[in-house]
Amino acid sequence: MLLGVAACLLPPVPAQAPLPSYEKATVIERRDPPPEGIVVVRALQQEREGSRYRLRGNAEIETSEMLLRAEEIDYDQETGAAEARGRVHYINFVSGEQLWAERMEYNLNDGDGSFYRVRGAAYGKIDYRPGVLRTENPFFFDGDWAEKIQQRYILHRATITNCTGINPWWKLQAPVIDVIPGQRAIAQRSWFKLRGVPVLYAPAFYKDLRQGARKSGFLSPSVGNSNRRGLMYGVGYFWAINRSYDVSYRPQYFTQRGLAHTVDFRGRPTQNSEFNAFIYGIRDRGRLLDGGARVKEGGYLVAAQGRALLPAGFYARGAVNYLSNFSFRQAFTESFNEAVFSEVNSVVHVSRDWAGQHFNAVFSRQENFQSAEPGDTILLRKLPQLEWSSQNRELLRGPLPVWVSWSAAAGLLRRSQPLFQTRQFVERADIAPRLMTALRWKEFHLAPYIALRDTYYGSSFRTALEKEMGKAVTGDGINRITREAGADLALPVLVRIFDAPRWIGGRVKHSIEPRASFRTVAGASRFDRLIRFDELELISDTTEVEYAVTQRLWRKGRDNVVRDLLVWEVRQKRFFDPDFGGAVRAGQRNVVVSAAELSGFAFLDRPRRTSPVVSALRAQPRDSLGFEWRADYDPLRGRITNSSLTVDTRAPSYFLSFGHTRVSCVPLTAVEAVEREAFCRSAPSGQILSPPSNQIRGTLGLGNENRRGWNAGAFGVYDYSTGVLQFFNTQLTYNTECCAFSGQYRRFNFGARSGENQFRLALVIANIGSFGTLKRQERLF
Repeated sequence: MLLGVAACLLPPVPAQAPLPSYEKATVIERRDPPPEGIVVVRALQQEREGSRYRLRGNAEIETSEMLLRAEEIDYDQETGAAEARGRVHYINFVSGEQLWAERMEYNLNDGDGSFYRVRGAAYGKIDYRPGVLRTENPFFFDGDWAEKIQQRYILHRATITNCTGINPWWKLQAPVIDVIPGQRAIAQRSWFKLRGVPVLYAPAFYKDLRQGARKSGFLSPSVGNSNRRGLMYGVGYFWAINRSYDVSYRPQYFTQRGLAHTVDFRGRPTQNSEFNAFIYGIRDRGRLLDGGARVKEGGYLVAAQGRALLPAGFYARGAVNYLSNFSFRQAFTESFNEAVFSEVNSVVHVSRDWAGQHFNAVFSRQENFQSAEPGDTILLRKLPQLEWSSQNRELLRGPLPVWVSWSAAAGLLRRSQPLFQTRQFVERADIAPRLMTALRWKEFHLAPYIALRDTYYGSSFRTALEKEMGKAVTGDGINRITREAGADLALPVLVRIFDAPRWIGGRVKHSIEPRASFRTVAGASRFDRLIRFDELELISDTTEVEYAVTQRLWRKGRDNVVRDLLVWEVRQKRFFDPDFGGAVRAGQRNVVVSAAELSGFAFLDRPRRTSPVVSALRAQPRDSLGFEWRADYDPLRGRITNSSLTVDTRAPSYFLSFGHTRVSCVPLTAVEAVEREAFCRSAPSGQILSPPSNQIRGTLGLGNENRRGWNAGAFGVYDYSTGVLQFFNTQLTYNTECCAFSGQYRRFNFGARSGENQFRLALVIANIGSFGTLKRQERLF
């Protein structure tokens, strides 16, 4: 081994010197490192006896991998043994850890050593996913003494934390802590302490410090409380089966309801495929009623998602969901949106794209729960359906170009509901070619088209007479050929550019874009005999004109970037066939393609010649502020029947979201205006066009998931028509540099969960994980 000796040296690094950033944790930058295999010694005073060196005063030993500093160092060049005393500072430039000690015995040849009264710092992985608390601090550790064996450190009577300060927010204290920087940390018979107060004991604690690594072991316990479920507590186990698969099992016991089970199974069978399966269920003891009886609401749900790249350019995507009963979801889900959403959808498709064409094999199942009563569901299934479509392909060029496109599908379908059900597999085949051309004169653009659709059904509804006899569905096939022609017209755009007010900034461009379209469909006369599986059965005879005007404001800022400032679109349709070829009947709710394409709210309760005026206003006056207002004005009724307003703003230190949705009650029969309100409060849903709704939603938050100090947020859903706050959730979080404390209060006030209160707590350790019953996906921060 070569030896270099120098009397000069760089100033020693103080004990409290800044540590390197995470990006440089594995390699600490320095000037003129020694070549590999060279040992450099430095000191103010140096003595040598054979292979032994005595270094006194700012003593240093440096190699390409490490630097050892102390007031005194005795070093044997032959054996590689070194003993350092007084303000010992050890830096490993490969793994990035630093140690300080009163005394150290170290062997440069094999990398083993002992440290006395030691403290140090080592970097672990940092998870930069949104919503995960993180810190740039390393893991700080200290102990009475420590052993270094290769890259492994064994600390005795030690503590570890990633908080700074004399009295850290948290620390893990154990008789023995075994650390391999950048790999893992193990603590035996450890106590987890907050501000020095013991709160949790663990016989063994394991933390993997590798990026993306996993390790089998028990998960942190959870404790919570609900006035409808009682005290909630549970624990879990995570099994890292191998590099490609893992599974976790979390039982949770509700003292008033029973034991719930959660299983989460994930995997990556190949480099281009992955899946995640989730099962949650409970054998419910029953909800206790005032009279002493119990109502059981147990059940289970299954959810799975996956994707895969297949040979020959095919790819697969899928999401499978199954719910045993709707009362279970309402009683045990933790999400308000999930509790009130009555649909369960599953879809798996295998697809391939080539040369402007698309092939798709679909397997789908849709179940719509009409109520919590058993069997009160509508089930739609495609098992399977094969689809083939093509984009516009040019047939002719020149002044009158012609494009052709098509779609084709064939599948086995099923529909089941309380009033009727089809057989297990109903054949349906559909093909729809389409020809299109384009004409242009100055700023006028006209795009005419013609289309033909041939659809065959292996089953159908019986005639009106047969229905009265109780025979709803027959196995008789039916073939329907519809013919469609139309044209889209884009009129000249009116444009003006002007200087904007100072509060807008820059210049503004205003445009008015009128357009119109004509459409006629014939041949859909058997509308009442079709069993509805999807939007294909909503095609009806019609002759209609749609006209629309869109106004836009663009803003060009000082940075020469053009941004949308405001967009206001107004649309309406004129129907020349008021009853849509007999598809629309008075006194009932009617849904056809012409209406569904215009507005998401039903408005056909009788034949009519004009649709509501549909308005959509979107604005973004600032990058962080936007709002949208959609409204339907019905001239037949002389008022706005449906309205939806959303406002969103976000800044680094706050966020706000507000929404209001109102659906007016429209009776299917003639009711005097003075009696309408009383009628709508008591009428069954079958006697009104759409169930009335008047709900307000709002979210307000101050702070974010990584802001230091206090952060607060609240979310609520208020039903104005009933005067009930259906759901309320508020969270208070205090973030330190290394951990966070969160408390959440929830109140459910609808259906079977009326008056339910929940309290949840969580302790989040930055770069490690969380403890408590407040899951990450349920937090406001």
